Amino acid sequence: MSMIGTRVVRKEDPALLTEGGRYVADVGPTDALYAVFVRSVMAHGVIESIDTSEAQTMPGVAAVYTAADLRLSPEPPGNPMLNQGMTRTWLATDRVRYVGEPYAVVLAETVAQAVDAAEMIWADIEPLDAVVAIQDAMAEDILLFPDLGTNRSFQMPSRVEGDVTDGCEVVVELEFTNPRLSVAPIEPRATVAAWDHDHLTVWACTQFPHRTRDGFVAAMGLAPEQCRVITPDVGGGFGGKNANYVEDFVVGAAARAIGRPVRWVETRSESMTNLSHGRSLDYRVALGGTRNGDLQAYRVHIMQDAGAYPAIGSVLPMFGRIMASGNYVLDRVDASGESVVTNTTPVGAYRGAGRPEATLALERIIDVYAAEIGMDPAELRRRNFLGKDDFPYVTQTGADMDTGDYEAALDKVLAVVDVDALRAEQAARIDDPTRPLLGIGWAAYVEITNPLSASEFGSCEIRPDGTALLLTGSSAHGQGHYTTFAQLASELTGIPVDKIEVRHGDTDEVKRGGGTGGSRSLQVGGTAIWEATKTVVEQAKEVAADVLEANPADIILDTSAGTFAVTGSPSVAIGWAEVAAQAADANQPLAAENDFQPPAATFPFGVHLSVVDVDRDTGEVRLVRHAACDDAGIIVNPTIVDGQVHGGVAGGVGQALMEEFVYDEWGNPQTGNFMDYAIPAASEFPSFDRIAMETPTDRNPLGVKGIGEAGTIGSTPAVQNAVVDALKHLGVRHVDIPVTPMRVWRAIHEAGQ
Repeated sequence: MSMIGTRVVRKEDPALLTEGGRYVADVGPTDALYAVFVRSVMAHGVIESIDTSEAQTMPGVAAVYTAADLRLSPEPPGNPMLNQGMTRTWLATDRVRYVGEPYAVVLAETVAQAVDAAEMIWADIEPLDAVVAIQDAMAEDILLFPDLGTNRSFQMPSRVEGDVTDGCEVVVELEFTNPRLSVAPIEPRATVAAWDHDHLTVWACTQFPHRTRDGFVAAMGLAPEQCRVITPDVGGGFGGKNANYVEDFVVGAAARAIGRPVRWVETRSESMTNLSHGRSLDYRVALGGTRNGDLQAYRVHIMQDAGAYPAIGSVLPMFGRIMASGNYVLDRVDASGESVVTNTTPVGAYRGAGRPEATLALERIIDVYAAEIGMDPAELRRRNFLGKDDFPYVTQTGADMDTGDYEAALDKVLAVVDVDALRAEQAARIDDPTRPLLGIGWAAYVEITNPLSASEFGSCEIRPDGTALLLTGSSAHGQGHYTTFAQLASELTGIPVDKIEVRHGDTDEVKRGGGTGGSRSLQVGGTAIWEATKTVVEQAKEVAADVLEANPADIILDTSAGTFAVTGSPSVAIGWAEVAAQAADANQPLAAENDFQPPAATFPFGVHLSVVDVDRDTGEVRLVRHAACDDAGIIVNPTIVDGQVHGGVAGGVGQALMEEFVYDEWGNPQTGNFMDYAIPAASEFPSFDRIAMETPTDRNPLGVKGIGEAGTIGSTPAVQNAVVDALKHLGVRHVDIPVTPMRVWRAIHEAGQ
């Protein structure tokens, strides 16, 4: 039986579900001091002075550091495309720019002692007016960096002259919002650092161990061999743990300064206000075409909130540009954007990082267009889809797409969901005031995975006992790497999955690696292991040939049994343990490395359909059905793919229905804990219809694409479109997400007026 396509039970789960994982908070030196950061409770203000004298005398306190004590200086944004004048010191010095920004750190023998001392630190901060809304930041009446004279951190001007929708028979326009989200991983961040003479060891809660190491090397003036990063279990990443944070560097600098290990574990409240936020942007979109449904021109302008300090979130409009035309044939596309700083938590990557943002803009305006011309939204999409024979296809915005069959995905959803019956039910409910309104929402998407076409490292080694060790530069935080990568090696070797160990996350053991993000792990990390394992199989055939006294070309590997034999003589066979032991005795280890460099990114796609009930009296929205056809090429483990889709759909539906991180006009967080920030529970979802489809890519030997973010991309616009669909008979044209009961209730009553 082939391991490719088999529902192998996840091998990492038993330990996680019984004894529990080993996270950063559980590991590292036992004699570490505990760090507690002192943070601003003001969104914007000038720091006049910081008094740490009383804290320094508190019981158990080993040190109190400010930026001056650690000799910290302002650093520009790491991405050269960002406004380099918008610098940041790891601990605030001249001013604070958001609630939660750290300006001092206490090191003590216990957490309680550090907390007590932190409460004794006083900062004299002269308050300044805060700017929270994107449009207010663009007005530039309040500047976060006055010397620069602007709040703009990044600009992506139009590449097209004039209005691309000019001359179209029908043009629809819409301005709307994609709300700010908390990444909210189960495990908050944590960092432990130990300095030993001239070497730094860091235990890091990160998606990118090697990038984290390189960040510490640059920040602390070290050589790469002077820094080791160890990443144990990670309790969820979702993009929020893809970068170094100032707290991480302060912990490292403090450990070096005091000469003792330092441990910091983030509280949930700190996580909500300091882990980078997601989304947070406004759109101006227009779609033009003919009255009979031929789409011709699309224009989108993205206004991105960067938060207080520009980082990866500022450049996400670039993904909005490259994926602007989505699944459709369009004659003209114009995508532009700009990012501005605000007195809020910095914005970074969150599941999909730019691709959900692009899809929401396009799929929302597609439905507005369908309503304008009176066409079924599914048929409007079908009419304008790229055809499966159009691939490979390069869009006007430069997306070099590999393969796709969008109409087949739509048809698969229609085969599962009886939309005609739903439409009849919808019509019947409109005239029955005792029943909730019903809405049907479509969304089609195509996304880019491994968008930078980055390489990845993988290796395979057969131990003398016949078991295998795989090393990967990818980093697991819930996706199923241990199982999937073992399946790949088992497919080629015949060694059982439970005899294959997968390790990652130690930069001393795994010398290089790209990490996990952009749905890249299987297509590049898995391929690297696949290619390394193929090399090891050939090495093993050479050894087996010596044992069996045959020509290596005549050696065959029976992967069903995991044994080597000579062609035509299967009765005389030897197993991996014998071959590996012979190789070890001859000092010829069975081991190989591979760095797989893909020729280009891959482009998964899909179609989602949501069905919602809307209470006409309260505005409450209830998701009653969600069907998702997500095509990520060849499926190695359907169980893991199902889990990735289900998790992604849950995240995307949560964004559509309830998730939003809110600030008041003074920049004070209003949703800074799980009492106020709404996250849906599993009990609030129906069972999702996961519809399988496989369209292979030719950009890696496995034919696989990414799946980790697909569910998030397709589900949000499908739910939003379903809610508007339920209200369209009232004349409602749009409802912003999250579609809370209050927003929906207002839309219903404003339509009635």
